[in-house]
Amino acid sequence: MSSTTVFAVEGMSCGHCERTVSTQLSALPGVTAVTADAKAGRVSVAGQIDEDLVRAAVDEAGFTLTGRI
Repeated sequence: MSSTTVFAVEGMSCGHCERTVSTQLSALPGVTAVTADAKAGRVSVAGQIDEDLVRAAVDEAGFTLTGRI
């Protein structure tokens, strides 16, 4: 079963940041859609996800996942 999870992400400040996070997360297995919102400091990830992989991908992109919203 697929679901959407919203995470708080620190450090995003612009459209480039949103695209960077979205690209990293979209490459993860099981992810079907990603919507990043720099202004709100959050990213929505749809699909069957592994939260540890999401955290690692956000870190790899240069940002900090601070938890679920």
